[in-house]
Amino acid sequence: MGILQRHILASVAAACAAAVGLFGFVLIAGQALRDLLGYVVAGQLEAGTAARLLGLLVPFVAVYALPIGLLTGVLLVLGRMASQQEITAMRAAGLSLRYIARPVWVIAWVGVVLSLALNFEIMPRAQTEYRVTLLEAVRQNPLNFIVPKTFVRDFDGFVVYVSERKGSELKDFWLWKLDAQKRVTGLVRARRATIALREADDRLVLTLFEASAETRARPNPEDFSKPQPIGNSDSLTVELPLDGVFNQMQAGQKIMFMTFDQLRARREQLEAKGATATQSERRDLTRIAVTLSSRAAGSFAVLAFAVIAVPLGIKVSRKETSANLGIAVALVLGYYFLDALARMLERSPELHPEIWVWLPPLLYAGVGGWLFQRVDRA
Repeated sequence: MGILQRHILASVAAACAAAVGLFGFVLIAGQALRDLLGYVVAGQLEAGTAARLLGLLVPFVAVYALPIGLLTGVLLVLGRMASQQEITAMRAAGLSLRYIARPVWVIAWVGVVLSLALNFEIMPRAQTEYRVTLLEAVRQNPLNFIVPKTFVRDFDGFVVYVSERKGSELKDFWLWKLDAQKRVTGLVRARRATIALREADDRLVLTLFEASAETRARPNPEDFSKPQPIGNSDSLTVELPLDGVFNQMQAGQKIMFMTFDQLRARREQLEAKGATATQSERRDLTRIAVTLSSRAAGSFAVLAFAVIAVPLGIKVSRKETSANLGIAVALVLGYYFLDALARMLERSPELHPEIWVWLPPLLYAGVGGWLFQRVDRA
């Protein structure tokens, strides 16, 4: 590899690494705010556990940050070189565009291999460990689900509110019971309450003192034309199930958390059932096919982004970082819009959605190859 190619390789690699780091940080921050902030504020996660969970998010966000970062890095470097006439000087010296772009292809293929490892092995294992770690951390102190001055909606069919909490003591306790349509069918209020965990069946047991309860008509709980029955009690016991909370966090053997070997084994198991497979199992078979194809297509997207970024970066010839970033964002949004459309076909297995998920990367690679030929002949 010549001096110019090593220069391009170093420049593109540094820009891609910086872009991957930037996008990775943004994605991790967004994921942490969505998944972890509530538990941290509630005191259910210690600092060390939260830091470990953030580390386990890295492979997940890297799957998306890698192709986006490579696209951005190539656009930034080649756009700057083209605007400063470096590309023109190289081509005037008799160097072909294929020679100039060779370092980019090296980086792109390394990215494809890394993305395949992330998609099929590292990311699924990290996601499984992430959810198991989060589940165990919450299980250690489930009493912290009751957060003062917050409407707690984590319990299936209930909403809880307390004004103050000291240990297991609660003050000004409110409990709303909801039906399947999220309508209030009952209300309990107590001056104070105590809370305890019954580990045998994962339930929070609340003992209410100086409580009043209101029951609403089942058929139409929003009909207030008639007086609602109200009862008072010096002591009342209420149980809140935690199984719904824990089930939402369970990693289990969901298809999205399976590695390549697990997906292949599950597919063979379902295929062996043939016509005896249930409708749910046939849907799982479709999901497995789509998951395998989408992960492979997502890895190939690294190369597709590089193919379209090389001629676009040279042709646009913008020195401004903001303009190049804008082009990268537009390309990424277009790609994932097409990807989302292809994934919507998962509910129609007769349309072979496992094939359609290849449309976005192949389209980008095709357009990139066409642009590359035009720029090379120019």
